Amino acid sequence: MVGRREFLVFEAINIPFGCVMLFNVVQLKKDVALADVEQALGEVCNAVKEHYGDSEGGFVGGQVFKYAGFVSQQGSFATGRTVENHIVIVTYWKSFEQHENSHIDRVFNDKFCALLEYCEDIYEIGYQMLWQGDSQAGGKPSPH
Repeated sequence: MVGRREFLVFEAINIPFGCVMLFNVVQLKKDVALADVEQALGEVCNAVKEHYGDSEGGFVGGQVFKYAGFVSQQGSFATGRTVENHIVIVTYWKSFEQHENSHIDRVFNDKFCALLEYCEDIYEIGYQMLWQGDSQAGGKPSPH
């Protein structure tokens, strides 16, 4: 039987306007497959969710994506661009300060150091939200 807590891993998240987003690009070493890193990645994500997901910790939600091998030629300035295989960790926080405080905490660092063993390169960039929105009428065109 799958517990409710485990099931919520795949639920939609609600991102309140005004939070910040951290975009973390994790380039895996050449000989590392996604299956090799899943345990360490899951432990990092779970540590963040469990230890910083309250008003004091500031964690709002997150998502992990794997590179699908697709580079949009229509949406890219330079055509013919190639990209190395990587995963992306996207996290949403109430503030950059709360994010940074989580990263200096031992709970996070222990899990993150285990993930680093699989990585060729890793960098994290912070963004402030300017706009967000859903499709109108659940994806149906508006009658107006």
